[in-house]
Amino acid sequence: MARVACIGAGNVGSAWAVVFARAGHDVTIFDADPSAVQTVALPRIDRALETLDAAMPTGETIAVTRKRIDVASEISEAVSGADHVQESVREDVTIKRDVFAQIAAFAPPTALLASSTSALPGSTFLLDIEGPERALVAHPVNPPSHIPLVELCPTPATSQQTLDRAKDLLVQARMKPIVLRKEVDGFILNRLQYTLVAEAMHLIGEGYCTAQDIDTVMTDGLALRWASIGPFMTAHLNATGGFAGFVEQLGPMMKRMGQDAQTDYDWSDEQVDAIHAWLCSAQPVESIPEAQSWRDSRILAARKMQAEGDG
Repeated sequence: MARVACIGAGNVGSAWAVVFARAGHDVTIFDADPSAVQTVALPRIDRALETLDAAMPTGETIAVTRKRIDVASEISEAVSGADHVQESVREDVTIKRDVFAQIAAFAPPTALLASSTSALPGSTFLLDIEGPERALVAHPVNPPSHIPLVELCPTPATSQQTLDRAKDLLVQARMKPIVLRKEVDGFILNRLQYTLVAEAMHLIGEGYCTAQDIDTVMTDGLALRWASIGPFMTAHLNATGGFAGFVEQLGPMMKRMGQDAQTDYDWSDEQVDAIHAWLCSAQPVESIPEAQSWRDSRILAARKMQAEGDG
């Protein structure tokens, strides 16, 4: 079993701690705000363990898993003796450079150093550290405790051995890593997600529909297929001639709509405020933690359905 350090104990960092602890690894978490670890992160970890155990039990008690998670007061303490370090601090390249300089200085030279960055290319903050060949991006989906996808993206300095070790560790932890062949801003998931949301803002802003309509299109339309098969397989199954037939029949329409889409749409502050107000009427900001728990239970229900389909 590996020793894992989770640097940053927000939504993503605390969820990573759950992933590795449930996989049998000893985990040490560190956050620049020690009070938040005690009042927010650890209770969040406890809630996640409870929902996961109810839906996907590992065969051991929650108490046993929880004992694997410890708290450090300094980065140097957290990464000392670590086999794997997972950074999940604020999405700020200056902060990440500083944090990784400390991580690389205090972690063992054989430790894997991974960043959870959701948009920044690893080469912007992982090259000027001690041993850059052992560092890479391991971008999860929030929360990684409940969603298995991880995007592994090497920098130009990342060694193949590092990539292989990271992939093996994550597979053992019951995650589903994919490997990007080269760096791109936002990686794969966020480029798809942000493009869809940006075009949705365009459709709402130009009066074609409401924000509620967009969410309905997803939950009662696209998501019902995409929960089991991706967009390419969806297209393949939607045409008698498979994907080639789909493109032959609908390709010109796809290209035309792609040209019409405005993913750089200049939405207004008023539009953002109106969408926010609608969302808050259904889900007040102060109740988001409870709503996250509900969301997580629905994610696990979808994963259970997927597993039954695979079986």
